[in-house]
Amino acid sequence: MHLFEPRHFVMPFVAHALGTFAGALAAYLIAANHKPALAYAIGVMFLCGGIAASFMVPAPKGFVVLDLLAAYLPMAWLAVQASSRMPFAKRSA
Repeated sequence: MHLFEPRHFVMPFVAHALGTFAGALAAYLIAANHKPALAYAIGVMFLCGGIAASFMVPAPKGFVVLDLLAAYLPMAWLAVQASSRMPFAKRSA
């Protein structure tokens, strides 16, 4: 791991971000009620996994901070924003 360069951490970040986005989007579209809450719950669950992984996998601190701050909850928020604009995904209480 000490031989890795910053370019080697791009794909793990993209995988974490897109996985969270896809999970939150799917949760929003599938849920009958409380769509945003369920999408954010997926983001929080992915965040918990990211926190656990940061303790298990040795990675540069900068990557860990960027990953935890930008790959989970912001992607869940983005999924809620994107899916709420879809005409077939009516927002419910």
